[in-house]
Amino acid sequence: MSSESDSRTGTVVAHHGVAVAVRFDDGEYGRLPLRRSNTVVVGDLIEAEGEVFRVLPSSGVLRRRDHHGRVRAVAAHLDLLGIVLAPAPVSPVGFVDRALVAARSAGVEPLVLINKCDLPGTEALLQELGERYQKASRVIAVSAHVRTGLDEIRSWLAPDRRGVFVGTSGVGKSSLLNALVPDLDLAIGEINEASGLGRHVTSVATLHLLPGGGELIDTPGFRDFGPVAVSPDELAAHFPGFEEALTRGCHFRDCLHLSEPGCAVSEALERGQIQAERHASYRSLLEELQQADADARKY
Repeated sequence: MSSESDSRTGTVVAHHGVAVAVRFDDGEYGRLPLRRSNTVVVGDLIEAEGEVFRVLPSSGVLRRRDHHGRVRAVAAHLDLLGIVLAPAPVSPVGFVDRALVAARSAGVEPLVLINKCDLPGTEALLQELGERYQKASRVIAVSAHVRTGLDEIRSWLAPDRRGVFVGTSGVGKSSLLNALVPDLDLAIGEINEASGLGRHVTSVATLHLLPGGGELIDTPGFRDFGPVAVSPDELAAHFPGFEEALTRGCHFRDCLHLSEPGCAVSEALERGQIQAERHASYRSLLEELQQADADARKY
């Protein structure tokens, strides 16, 4: 940057692969080409001089790992993470666990949203997830189709907080955005009858302003959250279901809650205060994380 007077700051509001759309602080919009050195996601703050820009320091960054175990940012400067599920299609096992760990490690508030609550199976899913994640997140039923729960989402975001919906394809992230943002008209996919999975519709990450205040980022759907982009120590500290046990503290600061002496989680598991299913899910996720780290070192 040659001088402060020549530079402009703004927020990345769309990522098109070869370029980004930017909402500048003066209210104008522009499109900036991406260079090989640019690593940028929707929500990032940038400083631009002409068509050259740099990304400013970020907070509230949601990250995930790709299939090679490499860490990828999804969105930046987030306050909230809406974890969207539905009675159909069924999300992969461990999806909510991964998303909650990602939110907690990023310092982002989570909210579990059961969309399509007008479909059969909603009550059972609401009860199951409410019991499992009562210490980690609120769980609410919503419906883009019959407009249920939308006011609660609006109040969650207003007046000036930024959120993002994550969920596997077909659970209705785009439908919720269409219901929350008038005239948005995002394309909506159908459920593949053969696989039971949603068709991937959104291909460009975009940021949208809500009429009553707040912002929502729409991200391309993906089949699975993948191994979380955290260290084993962070996973041990943020896994949902261990909250009460961890208030007592483990003997070792770097305890991974497996077989270490003086482990508060293991003791709670023996007393029946933590369900075996929860601990098994944790071990599985820890193994995936360790494998992802090993895979990433190959690339």
